Amino acid sequence: MYRKLSLFMLVTVLLFGLSSYSQTRTEKDLLGEKQIPNDAYYGVQTARALENFQVSGVKTNFYPDYVRAYAMVKLAAARANTDIGRMSKEKLAGIEKACKAVMDGKYHDQFLVDLYQGGAGTSANMNANEVLANIGLEMMGHKKGEYQYLEPHDDLNMGQSTNDVYPTTIHVALLLHNDKVIAELKLLSEAFHKKGDEFKDLLKMGRTEGQDAVPMTLGQEFHAFGAQLDAEIAGLRYCEAYLYEENMGATAIGTGITASPGYAEKCAVHLAEITGKPMVLHPELIAATSSMQGFVMYSSAIKSLAVALSKISSDLIFLASGPRTGIFEINLPALQPGSSIMPGKVNPVMPELMNEVCYKVMGNDVTVTIASSNGLLQLNAYEPVVAIAIMESQAILYKTMPLFRKNCIDGITANEDVLKHYIDRSVGIVTALNPVLGYEKTTELAKEALETNKGILELIREKKLLTEDQIKKLLDPAAMTGQK
Repeated sequence: MYRKLSLFMLVTVLLFGLSSYSQTRTEKDLLGEKQIPNDAYYGVQTARALENFQVSGVKTNFYPDYVRAYAMVKLAAARANTDIGRMSKEKLAGIEKACKAVMDGKYHDQFLVDLYQGGAGTSANMNANEVLANIGLEMMGHKKGEYQYLEPHDDLNMGQSTNDVYPTTIHVALLLHNDKVIAELKLLSEAFHKKGDEFKDLLKMGRTEGQDAVPMTLGQEFHAFGAQLDAEIAGLRYCEAYLYEENMGATAIGTGITASPGYAEKCAVHLAEITGKPMVLHPELIAATSSMQGFVMYSSAIKSLAVALSKISSDLIFLASGPRTGIFEINLPALQPGSSIMPGKVNPVMPELMNEVCYKVMGNDVTVTIASSNGLLQLNAYEPVVAIAIMESQAILYKTMPLFRKNCIDGITANEDVLKHYIDRSVGIVTALNPVLGYEKTTELAKEALETNKGILELIREKKLLTEDQIKKLLDPAAMTGQK
């Protein structure tokens, strides 16, 4: 009986073991062998990275454009290597099918390496190499792991190094997402200009340093908001050009070791065609491999946008303050109750949200600055945190701007009675009297108006300083706004 039971247990263990083994495949690298799940398209180096870099939980596939960028870069490299006769057309066909599938949004669940990683991006590059190789193998009629037919290093990384693939991929990813950021920014700018047209005839007092200045229209104020964003669009496009230069073919440090003659130039041509961006080979590859100028310049443009959006958001909060004891010149849409204790309170939640996002973007730019300045000799090992910072800035701005537009800007209304009250009571219009009465006399009028709580026009008439015709011409608030 015991013998039969032991035999049964042995058979069970063997079957279980075979079953378990059949669910994995064996891969090896310089550190030894490792079991990889059979359904995984990644390989041994990705598996090690998954163990080593469990940091943020934010994986490569969190940013779809980043994954697509890898496929674009690898496709350009494969085509270039085929052009110079180094890669077979059969292997190119497999790589092309794999890259196009990833570019179409497939297999993104296999790009699993944490964005925070040591090794200057080597793990992210190998994750792409392994996944694309195994996709290609299946499309060529082979099994995952049969690398004798298509190999992650020899084929997917042919003539390449992480040190040229990784920065080029980030450049491409930022360029792809920059188009989306600009598209949303244009819609936001248009929303402000639309409000500018709506409010073009509403006079109000302008303010400098929080104090009454001179008259303007509410429309001019909102058109100015839009114009600030228009300038930021121009800035993003200008700094985008620094990302066009790439260093494919530089390989490890810029000397081009392992890359074949003509590969770098052809890779740039293919990359431009694939991305639709005017990508060009950097003229000095050693400098390009260690320099972070493209990232620093583009990050500065994103930061500049954040500065403008934060200033505008704070202005809206101030203009809507009240309703009884603040400026209260405009109304922001009421989205939710503003307090758990104060009945009736409604907070400016959308401008506040926009500010929070902008503060994070500004902080990310500091990260880019510090990381970019601390690269050592021929390579900056801190490129991963630079990529994280800029891609996050793009993403949160891209997601927040439409919320800000739809839930705040589109629904802003003006408090016309409040605007008129401030115009009537302000001493700011006295500025128009400087050319006629002189600065000293107009200063006395302003001081007396404040002390007596009288209006400027009232004092002018009492003192008979101007005729009614002069008053009409000089103190017409509409004329003072530059609209006549």
